[in-house]
Amino acid sequence: MIGYITLGTNDKERACAFYDAVLGMLGAQSFAPNDRIVIWGMGPDKPMLGIAKPYDEKAASVGNGVMVALRLDDSAAVDSLHAKALEQGGTDEGAPGFRTDNFYGAYFRDPDGNKLVAYCLK
Repeated sequence: MIGYITLGTNDKERACAFYDAVLGMLGAQSFAPNDRIVIWGMGPDKPMLGIAKPYDEKAASVGNGVMVALRLDDSAAVDSLHAKALEQGGTDEGAPGFRTDNFYGAYFRDPDGNKLVAYCLK
């Protein structure tokens, strides 16, 4: 159902370095970069994530309640991705752990303040 999601950035170079490292851990590669947008994915038939300078040329801002969820295979992968995000300049929004009986997640923000969660279902 989801084709792609874009997150705003005010520093495309910094955002690209962050997502190259974090999404690269999942096997995603960037493609179709231009002066405004870069998209990462694992194939044209898979959901993708992009960062973009806003088209209206105003500053990018974080939407309250907006979050991107990255589904992983297991808790070790969640832990590793969360650590990589923090290593790359992200900020912790919730350490890895169970939130429900079967939902294991770790929350972080990218350098622009966009919120993401890495999770797996047990």
